[in-house]
Amino acid sequence: MATIKTIYLGKLRTESEHLQSGNKVITDAPLDNQGRGEFFSPTDLLATSLGSCIMSIMGIKARDSGIDLEGTEVEVTKIMASDPRRVAKVIVEFNFPDKGYSEEDKEIVESVAGVSPVPLSLHPDLIQTIKFNW
Repeated sequence: MATIKTIYLGKLRTESEHLQSGNKVITDAPLDNQGRGEFFSPTDLLATSLGSCIMSIMGIKARDSGIDLEGTEVEVTKIMASDPRRVAKVIVEFNFPDKGYSEEDKEIVESVAGVSPVPLSLHPDLIQTIKFNW
């Protein structure tokens, strides 16, 4: 059974529906690729997925270890390349709230950052840089 249904709306815009929940996401081609740039681009979603996946896996590990990550923010920077046009690098930078984390807490959380499904599913030529600001 399908997970997502996407409809082309024209003018380089799509609408994707998560079939289980009914939630929808609209994408536009970016301004630098003939689009309107009014919504996330597909490559923005790829970069977003990387950051969200790492955060989710860190959240699971932290929860299971009694570490509170609530309020942690992640900033994602996507760097494009051409010939062929692709995402060449994604920088994922985590900013943790000031909660007095121990060195052990930090090691536990950081240990799972690169081993979640999205980082492991991306092509090895895509450079993934993960930064932690405690």
